[in-house]
Amino acid sequence: MFTGIITDIGTIRSIDQRGDMRVVVGTAYDPGTIAIGASIACSGVCLTVVDKGAGGAGNWFAVDISGETVSRTAPGQWTEGRPLNLERALKVGDELGGHIVTGHVDGVGEIVSVEPTGDSTKLTVRVPADLAAHVAGKGSVAVDGISLTVNEVTDGPDGTQFTLNIIPHTAEQTTLVGAEAGRAVNLEIDILA
Repeated sequence: MFTGIITDIGTIRSIDQRGDMRVVVGTAYDPGTIAIGASIACSGVCLTVVDKGAGGAGNWFAVDISGETVSRTAPGQWTEGRPLNLERALKVGDELGGHIVTGHVDGVGEIVSVEPTGDSTKLTVRVPADLAAHVAGKGSVAVDGISLTVNEVTDGPDGTQFTLNIIPHTAEQTTLVGAEAGRAVNLEIDILA
């Protein structure tokens, strides 16, 4: 379980195609505090740590990603150099600052527009039709693993869209700092929905 509160932005350092995909992620996390077998959410995808270390290029951990996971996540998600929102698994007694997030992607959405609104940014995201009924105004949604509050939901000729208000702190601490129209994003609806 996770909260959707991002604690690091990692970067995919390398990808090795095996039977599954082995991905090495650079991180600020101390590898001495990461257990082999631990879960780390990578842009909203719960993955199991299979190796870890530190070296000249800094700290890192490795995960194996199955074909099933690749098929259910945003196209282009697993490419070298791609930044990832990282969150370690929730521990009993930790503050639940976001909402309950499982790290299982329910679908892939698309950013439709990015508009400045005061100091914040208004993000509009198109949601797949099979998830639309589960997204509610003032409810929670995880976008690339980030716990966010939905402003409003609208149905139109191009499908269902929802808007989000991204405050500067959230943008700066996540991969939403570079959000642009047309980008695919991993979506997880609120488990309570």
